[in-house]
Amino acid sequence: MQFNRSEFLIETEVPEDELIISRTDLSGMITYVNETFAEISGYEINDLIGKPHNIIRHPDMPSSVFKQLWETLQSGQKWGGYVKNMRSDTGFYWVYAEVSGVFKEGVLIEYKSIRTPIRCQEKLKHQKLYDEMRLKAGERRRVIDYM
Repeated sequence: MQFNRSEFLIETEVPEDELIISRTDLSGMITYVNETFAEISGYEINDLIGKPHNIIRHPDMPSSVFKQLWETLQSGQKWGGYVKNMRSDTGFYWVYAEVSGVFKEGVLIEYKSIRTPIRCQEKLKHQKLYDEMRLKAGERRRVIDYM
């Protein structure tokens, strides 16, 4: 029996003592990532700079989550939420993300994101929630079970 690599979903655990940090310009293009971001996502730092931040968007994430993120940021507020990201090898990792604007002399100049690891219960809860959201929105979904 032959298997297609994309049939396997390998999860990378974000270490408890690590922060994933990135910055983007106002259009969402990456301007900075820390080493932890590169290591967890499977990319080299130089391969991420200048790319859209959604390069790591996992297809299991409902589009409405990112619509809410952008609406929140554009209203001048900080956004926080649970996010499933995709690695360069099509594996994935879960984080809690806080995204906010960076201001210089009162002018919005960029966005920063700090992401932290989450507990297994939150992964399970949000995978189920996001599956339901995608189904309700008519978006393609897969059923993911954690063993």
